[in-house]
Amino acid sequence: MAEISDIEKYVIEKVKEKRVAAKISQAALAQLLDVSEGFIGNIENPNYRDKYNIRHLNELAKIFKCSPREFLPERAF
Repeated sequence: MAEISDIEKYVIEKVKEKRVAAKISQAALAQLLDVSEGFIGNIENPNYRDKYNIRHLNELAKIFKCSPREFLPERAF
């Protein structure tokens, strides 16, 4: 199993929470982000090291109509 940092886990979980709340499938989110269908699944699967980058977070903020800050913790880990 690949290791992923606590901050990466936090960001992934926050994005997933927004995705699920908005009733957007992994495939639909991938299309909106212009990434492969498997990319979102790989990110949300702890067995993979795939993660969002800053550009992704900016695009996700546009999709979810929020600030990119909403994907980050208040304090450093």
